[in-house]
Amino acid sequence: MADKPLSLAKPASLPKSAPSGTGQETVYRILLAISFVHLFNDSIQSVIPAIFPILKDNLLLTFTQIGWISFAINFTSSIIQPVIGYAADRKPTPILLPIGMCFTFAGVFILAYAGSYIWVLFSVVLIGLGSATFHPEGMRVAHMAAGMRKGLSQSIFQVGGNAGQSLAPLLTRYIFVPFGQIGALGFTIVAAAGIVVQSYVARWYKQMLDSGYTFKKRAQARLMDPARRKSIWNATMVLVILVFVRSWYGAAISSYYAFYLMDAYKISIDDAQIYIFLFLASGALGTFFGGPLADRFGRRNMIMLSMIGTAPIAIVLPFATPFWAAVLLLIGGFILLSSFSVTVVYAQMLHPGNIGTVSGLITGFAFGMGGVGSLALGNFGDAWGIGNVMIAASFLPLLGLLAFLLPSDAKIEQWSKE
Repeated sequence: MADKPLSLAKPASLPKSAPSGTGQETVYRILLAISFVHLFNDSIQSVIPAIFPILKDNLLLTFTQIGWISFAINFTSSIIQPVIGYAADRKPTPILLPIGMCFTFAGVFILAYAGSYIWVLFSVVLIGLGSATFHPEGMRVAHMAAGMRKGLSQSIFQVGGNAGQSLAPLLTRYIFVPFGQIGALGFTIVAAAGIVVQSYVARWYKQMLDSGYTFKKRAQARLMDPARRKSIWNATMVLVILVFVRSWYGAAISSYYAFYLMDAYKISIDDAQIYIFLFLASGALGTFFGGPLADRFGRRNMIMLSMIGTAPIAIVLPFATPFWAAVLLLIGGFILLSSFSVTVVYAQMLHPGNIGTVSGLITGFAFGMGGVGSLALGNFGDAWGIGNVMIAASFLPLLGLLAFLLPSDAKIEQWSKE
């Protein structure tokens, strides 16, 4: 493994009240708690795309305006996440965990009563800030509780988020279609539950910090060979591009494929949401299994398989009948998102002394590029038609061939030891 176990500065000084699982052990109760909060956070965030059809009708929005709403929440997350991650690497702040969920609570409350486009934008910015505050510190907690099982721990953490995102189409079908925009009010209960669980996790996090828990640093980082430093940053850039591609294609499916089905096959709005649910739910399963498979077969190999394996499915999807579209969405979602947690762990391997920063960069960039992609696709949808946009987006996963440029796990492990 490239990541050595987290260590204690003074093992003998651990208080008796310190949670078990320090050192080599995996603290599953904390991983499960932070995963549930991730589910809470991202299920609330999934309210935004879920409510798009309702907002489009209520406020007479264009596809471009829908794109701006998606851009607002995702780009807010992408700007703030790396900043918070960078600050947390230098001064961990456990209290940010419940504070972030308070932003989310306020945002979803305002969204339920928003009567204009501007108020909708304001509410989603608050939700985006809450998400940006949660993710970097949440991933540091997952890394801290992982012990030696980095891939599994990230899968447990990330599957909560992807499971939450997969709820968006069901929310549309069973909440927003029958109840309308006011249905968002119910998610204040979810946010309140998130605040409670986050307070529990924050106490454990603070206790570990007080006990002297530290993260591995790369030795003599400032004296690193310039050629190796360049190789590390080149690999980071390739990883970022792959996240960019995955996020754009994911945005095409989650935000606009329902409109494509409604236009091409005259499928009702509530039935169209089932197709999106299949894609996102299978993606959540892919996220969970991707981490353990990467621990077994290698992180670079899983990233390559995920990106390249999605390409033929994506190209066929726009021309598939409704039945085969459901089958392809199930398979494609699993394969595409099997690399979701793996890319985070791979980035942490590249930059072991900056867990919060690179985690915020990768997931923040994913949210941000998803927002940019949704905005661009919305503009293209108004100009070209949503059918042509789906066909064009289907070629994006071919850029996954860039994964061949990533260094092997063994090479990164060698870098970490020298």
